[in-house]
Amino acid sequence: MHPKINWPEAIKPLIKKYKRKKHPLDYENTYQLLVGVILSARDSDRHINQLSPQLFEAFPNIEALANGSSETLFPFIGSVRNFANKTKWLLTLAQTIKKDSNIPLALDALTELPGIGRKSANVIMREAGAKPEGVVVDIHVVRVAPRLGIATGTDPIKIEKQIMEALPKSEWDAGMAMSFLGREICRPKPKCEICLMKSVCAYYNGWSAKQD
Repeated sequence: MHPKINWPEAIKPLIKKYKRKKHPLDYENTYQLLVGVILSARDSDRHINQLSPQLFEAFPNIEALANGSSETLFPFIGSVRNFANKTKWLLTLAQTIKKDSNIPLALDALTELPGIGRKSANVIMREAGAKPEGVVVDIHVVRVAPRLGIATGTDPIKIEKQIMEALPKSEWDAGMAMSFLGREICRPKPKCEICLMKSVCAYYNGWSAKQD
Protein backbone atom coordinates (compact mmCIF):
# COMPACT_ATOMS: atom_id res chain seq x y z
CA MET A 1 0.00 0.00 0.00
CA HIS A 2 1.27 3.41 -0.97
CA PRO A 3 1.23 5.93 1.90
CA LYS A 4 -0.15 9.36 1.09
CA ILE A 5 2.83 11.62 0.43
CA ASN A 6 2.68 15.34 1.20
CA TRP A 7 4.54 16.31 -1.96
CA PRO A 8 4.86 20.07 -1.26
CA GLU A 9 6.83 19.09 1.87
CA ALA A 10 8.54 15.98 0.49
CA ILE A 11 9.93 17.76 -2.56
CA LYS A 12 11.60 20.60 -0.61
CA PRO A 13 14.97 18.87 0.00
CA LEU A 14 15.27 18.13 -3.72
CA ILE A 15 14.48 21.71 -4.73
CA LYS A 16 16.87 23.04 -2.10
CA LYS A 17 19.68 20.82 -3.42
CA TYR A 18 19.34 22.07 -6.99
CA LYS A 19 17.82 25.52 -6.41
CA ARG A 20 20.48 27.63 -8.08
CA LYS A 21 21.98 24.99 -10.34
CA LYS A 22 22.32 26.24 -13.90
CA HIS A 23 21.11 24.16 -16.83
CA PRO A 24 23.92 22.06 -18.38
CA LEU A 25 23.81 24.05 -21.62
CA ASP A 26 26.53 26.70 -21.87
CA TYR A 27 25.12 30.15 -22.64
CA GLU A 28 25.91 33.77 -21.86
CA ASN A 29 22.57 35.41 -22.69
CA THR A 30 18.97 34.60 -23.57
CA TYR A 31 19.71 34.46 -27.31
CA GLN A 32 22.36 31.77 -26.79
CA LEU A 33 20.04 29.92 -24.41
CA LEU A 34 17.20 29.97 -26.96
CA VAL A 35 19.40 28.64 -29.75
CA GLY A 36 21.02 26.03 -27.49
CA VAL A 37 17.68 24.70 -26.27
CA ILE A 38 16.40 24.28 -29.83
CA LEU A 39 19.58 22.57 -31.01
CA SER A 40 19.77 20.21 -28.01
CA ALA A 41 16.33 18.66 -28.60
CA ARG A 42 16.92 14.92 -29.28
CA ASP A 43 20.64 15.64 -29.14
CA SER A 44 22.93 16.08 -26.12
CA ASP A 45 23.77 19.21 -24.16
CA ARG A 46 27.42 18.16 -24.27
CA HIS A 47 27.44 18.03 -28.08
CA ILE A 48 25.78 21.45 -28.38
CA ASN A 49 28.26 22.93 -25.87
CA GLN A 50 31.11 21.69 -28.06
CA LEU A 51 29.91 23.44 -31.20
CA SER A 52 28.26 26.56 -29.72
CA PRO A 53 31.39 28.75 -29.28
CA GLN A 54 32.08 28.71 -33.03
CA LEU A 55 28.37 29.08 -33.85
CA PHE A 56 27.94 32.13 -31.62
CA GLU A 57 31.15 33.69 -32.86
CA ALA A 58 29.73 33.54 -36.39
CA PHE A 59 26.17 34.43 -35.35
CA PRO A 60 26.49 36.58 -32.19
CA ASN A 61 22.84 37.68 -32.03
CA ILE A 62 19.36 37.31 -33.53
CA GLU A 63 20.09 39.95 -36.19
CA ALA A 64 23.10 37.99 -37.45
CA LEU A 65 21.09 34.77 -37.43
CA ALA A 66 18.23 36.42 -39.33
CA ASN A 67 20.68 37.29 -42.10
CA GLY A 68 21.98 33.73 -42.23
CA SER A 69 21.00 30.90 -44.56
CA SER A 70 21.00 27.10 -44.62
CA GLU A 71 24.36 27.25 -46.38
CA THR A 72 25.99 29.55 -43.83
CA LEU A 73 24.59 27.65 -40.82
CA PHE A 74 25.41 24.15 -42.07
CA PRO A 75 29.18 24.24 -41.27
CA PHE A 76 28.34 24.96 -37.62
CA ILE A 77 25.34 22.71 -36.95
CA GLY A 78 25.56 20.04 -39.66
CA SER A 79 26.45 17.43 -37.02
CA VAL A 80 23.35 18.19 -34.91
CA ARG A 81 20.56 15.64 -34.98
CA ASN A 82 17.66 16.82 -37.18
CA PHE A 83 19.81 19.78 -38.31
CA ALA A 84 17.76 20.43 -41.48
CA ASN A 85 14.57 21.17 -39.55
CA LYS A 86 16.45 23.00 -36.79
CA THR A 87 18.10 25.23 -39.38
CA LYS A 88 14.68 26.20 -40.78
CA TRP A 89 13.31 26.80 -37.28
CA LEU A 90 16.24 29.00 -36.25
CA LEU A 91 16.13 31.10 -39.41
CA THR A 92 12.34 31.55 -39.24
CA LEU A 93 12.52 32.36 -35.53
CA ALA A 94 15.29 34.92 -36.03
CA GLN A 95 13.47 36.59 -38.91
CA THR A 96 10.30 36.73 -36.79
CA ILE A 97 11.91 38.08 -33.59
CA LYS A 98 14.40 40.36 -35.42
CA LYS A 99 16.46 41.34 -32.34
CA ASP A 100 17.53 39.90 -28.99
CA SER A 101 15.41 42.30 -26.95
CA ASN A 102 12.27 40.89 -28.59
CA ILE A 103 12.78 37.35 -27.28
CA PRO A 104 9.56 36.53 -25.39
CA LEU A 105 9.63 35.07 -21.89
CA ALA A 106 6.04 33.87 -21.64
CA LEU A 107 4.95 30.28 -22.29
CA ASP A 108 2.36 30.96 -25.00
CA ALA A 109 4.61 33.35 -26.91
CA LEU A 110 7.59 30.98 -26.76
CA THR A 111 5.63 27.91 -27.86
CA GLU A 112 4.34 29.83 -30.88
CA LEU A 113 7.93 30.01 -32.14
CA PRO A 114 9.16 27.16 -34.39
CA GLY A 115 11.08 24.41 -32.65
CA ILE A 116 9.93 25.29 -29.13
CA GLY A 117 7.55 23.05 -27.20
CA ARG A 118 6.46 23.29 -23.58
CA LYS A 119 9.60 21.65 -22.21
CA SER A 120 11.90 24.01 -24.11
CA ALA A 121 9.82 27.04 -23.16
CA ASN A 122 9.86 26.06 -19.49
CA VAL A 123 13.65 25.64 -19.58
CA ILE A 124 14.14 29.04 -21.24
CA MET A 125 11.84 30.77 -18.75
CA ARG A 126 13.52 29.10 -15.77
CA GLU A 127 17.02 30.02 -16.87
CA ALA A 128 15.99 33.58 -17.77
CA GLY A 129 14.42 34.08 -14.34
CA ALA A 130 10.85 34.45 -15.60
CA LYS A 131 7.90 33.43 -13.40
CA PRO A 132 7.08 29.76 -14.03
CA GLU A 133 3.97 28.92 -16.01
CA GLY A 134 4.73 25.22 -16.16
CA VAL A 135 7.16 22.50 -15.10
CA VAL A 136 10.22 21.29 -17.01
CA VAL A 137 9.59 17.68 -18.08
CA ASP A 138 12.48 16.26 -20.10
CA ILE A 139 13.52 12.63 -20.65
CA HIS A 140 14.99 12.48 -17.15
CA VAL A 141 11.79 13.72 -15.49
CA VAL A 142 9.75 11.21 -17.51
CA ARG A 143 11.84 8.53 -15.79
CA VAL A 144 12.16 10.10 -12.33
CA ALA A 145 8.63 11.42 -11.62
CA PRO A 146 6.85 8.03 -12.02
CA ARG A 147 9.60 6.33 -9.99
CA LEU A 148 9.06 8.80 -7.17
CA GLY A 149 5.31 8.39 -7.46
CA ILE A 150 4.49 12.09 -7.92
CA ALA A 151 3.22 11.26 -11.42
CA THR A 152 2.31 8.22 -13.53
CA GLY A 153 2.63 7.27 -17.18
CA THR A 154 5.11 8.28 -19.88
CA ASP A 155 3.39 11.25 -21.56
CA PRO A 156 5.40 14.42 -20.76
CA ILE A 157 2.33 16.67 -20.99
CA LYS A 158 0.34 14.48 -18.57
CA ILE A 159 3.31 14.17 -16.22
CA GLU A 160 3.72 17.95 -16.21
CA LYS A 161 0.02 18.41 -15.40
CA GLN A 162 0.23 15.92 -12.51
CA ILE A 163 3.29 17.65 -11.03
CA MET A 164 1.61 21.07 -11.34
CA GLU A 165 -1.44 19.69 -9.52
CA ALA A 166 0.68 18.06 -6.80
CA LEU A 167 2.76 21.15 -6.00
CA PRO A 168 2.17 24.87 -5.44
CA LYS A 169 3.59 27.17 -8.10
CA SER A 170 6.40 28.16 -5.72
CA GLU A 171 7.70 24.56 -5.99
CA TRP A 172 7.43 24.15 -9.77
CA ASP A 173 11.21 24.23 -10.10
CA ALA A 174 10.85 20.61 -8.96
CA GLY A 175 10.85 19.71 -12.67
CA MET A 176 14.40 20.90 -13.26
CA ALA A 177 15.42 19.48 -9.87
CA MET A 178 14.11 16.06 -10.92
CA SER A 179 16.00 16.42 -14.19
CA PHE A 180 19.26 16.99 -12.31
CA LEU A 181 18.45 14.06 -10.02
CA GLY A 182 17.89 11.92 -13.12
CA ARG A 183 21.19 12.98 -14.65
CA GLU A 184 23.21 12.37 -11.48
CA ILE A 185 21.54 9.69 -9.35
CA CYS A 186 18.22 8.38 -10.68
CA ARG A 187 19.86 7.02 -13.83
CA PRO A 188 18.31 4.19 -15.89
CA LYS A 189 20.21 2.05 -13.36
CA PRO A 190 19.57 4.20 -10.26
CA LYS A 191 21.93 4.80 -7.34
CA CYS A 192 19.09 4.54 -4.81
CA GLU A 193 21.27 4.20 -1.70
CA ILE A 194 22.68 7.74 -2.06
CA CYS A 195 19.39 9.39 -3.13
CA LEU A 196 17.97 12.03 -0.81
CA MET A 197 14.42 11.16 -1.98
CA LYS A 198 14.47 7.44 -1.13
CA SER A 199 12.29 7.78 1.98
CA VAL A 200 9.34 8.96 -0.16
CA CYS A 201 10.19 7.10 -3.38
CA ALA A 202 7.65 4.55 -4.63
CA TYR A 203 10.29 2.71 -6.68
CA TYR A 204 12.76 2.39 -3.80
CA ASN A 205 10.12 1.36 -1.27
CA GLY A 206 8.29 -1.00 -3.58
CA TRP A 207 4.99 0.90 -3.41
CA SER A 208 2.56 0.76 -6.28
CA ALA A 209 2.84 3.91 -8.37
CA LYS A 210 -0.71 5.04 -7.71
CA GLN A 211 -1.54 6.64 -4.37
CA ASP A 212 -4.53 5.20 -2.52
